[in-house]
Amino acid sequence: MRASSSAPRLARVAAMYEDSWYSFVTETAAKKPAPSTQPQGHRRRESLLQQPNGVGKVDDAPKPLENVYEELEDKNTPPEPTLVKRAASYSDFYHVVTAQLAKDRQARRARKGCTRNRAWEALTLCAEAPATRGDAAAAAAAAAFPRDESYESELLEASQQDYLLYRDQLALTERHLDALIDDANGTLALLTSLSDSFQAVEAQTSSFQAQCEGLLTEQRRLEALADEVGTDLHYYAYLDTATRRLNAPGASRLVDDASFGEMVDNIDSCIKFMDSHDTYRERDSYLARYNALLTKALHLLDHGFTARLEKVSPEVARQIAATKSESARHALAYGRFGEMISDSYSLLPNIQLVVHRAHDHYGRPVESTSDTSVYANAAATMFRAFLTTRDRDLKLMTQHDQEEYQKEIKSLSVVTATRNFIKQTFEKVYNEDGLFAKVFDIEPTWHSSPDSAFQALKAINTTMVHPGNLAPLANSVQGALQAAELQAVCDIVGWLASEYSVAESDEEDLPSSRKHREYAARLLVESLWPFTDNAFLAEITKSISRASVPDSALKIGPVENDVASSNAYPLVKRAVELLAMFDQAMPKERSAKNSTVVFSIVRETIQVLQRAEARIRSLKSGTDADLFMVKNLLMVKNELVSLEIGDIRSHAASMQHFGHIWDTLSPQHLVGFVSNFIGGSLWSRGGGGGTPAVTAKTLTAEDMSEQLDELLRQSIYAFTKRWGTLVNDAQNRKAGVKPIAKVEAELEGILQTAFSNQPEVVAKLKEAIQLNVEAQIKAKDDKMGAKRY
Repeated sequence: MRASSSAPRLARVAAMYEDSWYSFVTETAAKKPAPSTQPQGHRRRESLLQQPNGVGKVDDAPKPLENVYEELEDKNTPPEPTLVKRAASYSDFYHVVTAQLAKDRQARRARKGCTRNRAWEALTLCAEAPATRGDAAAAAAAAAFPRDESYESELLEASQQDYLLYRDQLALTERHLDALIDDANGTLALLTSLSDSFQAVEAQTSSFQAQCEGLLTEQRRLEALADEVGTDLHYYAYLDTATRRLNAPGASRLVDDASFGEMVDNIDSCIKFMDSHDTYRERDSYLARYNALLTKALHLLDHGFTARLEKVSPEVARQIAATKSESARHALAYGRFGEMISDSYSLLPNIQLVVHRAHDHYGRPVESTSDTSVYANAAATMFRAFLTTRDRDLKLMTQHDQEEYQKEIKSLSVVTATRNFIKQTFEKVYNEDGLFAKVFDIEPTWHSSPDSAFQALKAINTTMVHPGNLAPLANSVQGALQAAELQAVCDIVGWLASEYSVAESDEEDLPSSRKHREYAARLLVESLWPFTDNAFLAEITKSISRASVPDSALKIGPVENDVASSNAYPLVKRAVELLAMFDQAMPKERSAKNSTVVFSIVRETIQVLQRAEARIRSLKSGTDADLFMVKNLLMVKNELVSLEIGDIRSHAASMQHFGHIWDTLSPQHLVGFVSNFIGGSLWSRGGGGGTPAVTAKTLTAEDMSEQLDELLRQSIYAFTKRWGTLVNDAQNRKAGVKPIAKVEAELEGILQTAFSNQPEVVAKLKEAIQLNVEAQIKAKDDKMGAKRY
């Protein structure tokens, strides 16, 4: 009975481990059904979990008991099998089995009490049988003992059922693992076989692979060669295509089509190819023919552009002549003309393509390995055609502006009229610049290269102003200023330089302001500055070099209104005025160093002062010639220092430049002064007397400042030496010499007359005279001591 009850339980557990529950186990071979002698009915098939101990096998299955146990089978049958959820993995399978085992133990405990009671009842029946039935019953009870031993084995097996079930599980797991290992080994063997096969195939096909690679390399080389040959042939074959298109009856219409630019690009590429392959067959012939085609294409473009201008220009000129309004003329000349000239398909883009092959966006020459002169010539031809047409259309407006300028000069003033005329002209040039950029897509800024667009435009002379030529404006302004005063010229030039100076912030630097500043700089550099320099040189010759001054002006009068220059020589006053005017008109960068005008003013002033000094000495009118030179040369020097022009740098001193001159005579330099005073080499490079080392003829622009200082030293040396001798003789009461009091009073009088508003100069000159006296006394004592010994 225990055997029969354990078999269904094992079958149920085995059903849980069927192949359908272990999908991860690979079936390596088809399972053979176990032979069974029992009839196939409602009983389930035997489980594969039966062990070799004989439990559960079909051949050793226990025979059913008598009807005595039928009632027990009905009550002690195993529970109905329940479907357990398949585990997702092996770890889940362990929890499922554990739960099932717990349920089986509870059911077994419930049945155990009932089974024990029934077993004891059976034993009781066996024990009571000899007493009631006699010897036959005793024999039958004795025969029942072997059956008790079989029960004991069954009971022992039932008690070990849990362990047997766990052993069956381990055995099943072991078989599955063995199957996996066998499958893995089989797979490895198969992969090893495949690897060996592949290696054998690779070894056998290596030479074939090398041959294939060689064939592929040769194929690629032939393809590259074929492409190269095809490309080279394209440069030869395109000649027929370009020739047919340019020689066709309607070739002139190509310039207004987008394909024209592509054709020019192709012809240019063919020319570059022929230039770079001078060893190719018939290269020279094809190069010449391609150049001829390019020239013809550019000629067609120029002809198409000229025809377009001739179509638009007469209508605009007629409308300008028909109106009297300035605003209407401006709108027609720039707005309407720009719209009409742009009303085409691809004419302007084709023109811009050709122009950009010679110039960049700012008109600078393009750097290229090929020759761009043919494009530059074509661009210059179109520039000339455009500007000539514009000059013809705007001639009426140009004449009207000139007439209005002349009227304003008479009604207002030359300065006001010139300012208005320059502003108005700058606006027109800016509009012409924008129209030019719209047509040719370049802004011709200033450039010194002869291949630039600016130089090409500059060579086009017209009566109107245009971006490359401001000569008409400069000629008009110079013509008006020719008869004007020099001060008016300085006012115009100074205003133009300051009005269009660099903006202080980026917000103020608008595109129009930048352009106006460029126009002003070009107008000044090219025209007005040279014109102003010539005006100054003419004024220097007129008012300084050739000016006649009476002898009465050679005297040094008292200072008037506390102005140091009030008692200066008249020609020196004029020189100071010219220096101030030039500084007003010119920026510091132009007047600060090596200026021709400043040098001419200083040189001519020195020359007239030296002539005046010689005249004073010849007249003997009582004027101190050396003091005259000191006074006037110091005026010129101080003016240069205060204006910071003529390569002069200011020095911090109370007496302006005189303090810098006087540093040589300061107490710190007394050693050199005493040692060189008698020889006269301190103040003059040429000695104490005789011809001065520096004259107007020896003056140069490079060292003008140093040479002017040298002239001042010469005059100061001569003045202090002469008065030092007079003071020394007066102190020694030499015969024929005035008393010391009169000498000092006379010296004080002439110094106060010349420098009444400059007490520092008076003090320094007196100090120099006293030093001279002491040096003479010391030199005399040294000479007498030498005679004793």
